[in-house]
Amino acid sequence: MINYRYATEQDVSLILYFIRSLAEYEHMADEVVATEALLQEWIFEKRKAEVIFALEDGKETGFALFFHNFSTFLGRAGIYLEDLFVLPEYRGKGYGKGLIQTLARIAVERGCGRLEWWCLDWNTPSIEFYHSLGAVPMDEWTVYRITGNTLLELGSSDPV
Repeated sequence: MINYRYATEQDVSLILYFIRSLAEYEHMADEVVATEALLQEWIFEKRKAEVIFALEDGKETGFALFFHNFSTFLGRAGIYLEDLFVLPEYRGKGYGKGLIQTLARIAVERGCGRLEWWCLDWNTPSIEFYHSLGAVPMDEWTVYRITGNTLLELGSSDPV
């Protein structure tokens, strides 16, 4: 039987384990700089994100890390799914779908207008899975990002 639960502060090391496992899958392990202390601070102290685990017989098999964003066009918050990952040995059993359904339920309960996420272009299994749920790609949008030294420089300069 599949169960779902919110992460607690005692789960910080488990959250980091799932983040690192996802990064390995995405061939991005060298980009993970998160630490247990950072996750403790940002998820549980500052409450900037939430985590839900999927469980089989009490063992965590997958996780979803999410937070609220806001749509000015809808005039309401949405849920942004930052990470979704199911351990390889548990895939194909409905854990991913269950996590997405749980997030959709949370979005509805909280009055959110949408649930959205990004997916790497090469990740065909995930893309097919998302399509099977009725998700629609946002082809007309391009994601932009400022990080690292560029962010520091931009953020420390005076606005014109």
